[in-house]
Amino acid sequence: MPRFQPLDPERANGKASILLEAVQSKLGFVPNIMKTFAQAPAALEAYLNFSKALGTGTLDARLREQIAVAAAGVNSCGYCASAHTAAGGKLGIDSAELLENLEAKSGDPKTEAALRFTRAVIEDRGWVSDDDVRLIREAGYSDGEIIEIIANISLNLYTIYFNHIAQTVNDFPEIKIGEPQTA
Repeated sequence: MPRFQPLDPERANGKASILLEAVQSKLGFVPNIMKTFAQAPAALEAYLNFSKALGTGTLDARLREQIAVAAAGVNSCGYCASAHTAAGGKLGIDSAELLENLEAKSGDPKTEAALRFTRAVIEDRGWVSDDDVRLIREAGYSDGEIIEIIANISLNLYTIYFNHIAQTVNDFPEIKIGEPQTA
């Protein structure tokens, strides 16, 4: 059961209404995470603006979704795994590849380097080793691209932590993932 109730777009007003209408226009529906973010319009606007800015970067949409899938896998976020697997599928990423991405693996060595770096950033809470940075550079990523990968990880941690706390009801085809790791 969700801890925070999604805001019904029909009952939203002010900034929340405007933002939810923009999501509806772009996606064709309003996911529960967006409806729930809309309880605090500034939080929804922050997510949308961060996502929009990263969409203008050098990383393509496919890799951004694969990073999101890997981040969801590392953090055992079923909602994000489901949402980003669906989005990745719409971008033409094979379902078997997306399942591998949950484990920070890929059939493409360069993509796998980005996903392994994603795993390292999350597991090491940003304190990655010189070897982690060397390996992603050797895979062919520029410093600017590495910084964009970090930004994408950050955006995904925002939604992952939000979904864990909010217990957002999944409204995507469900992807089952392991239970969260506890210390």
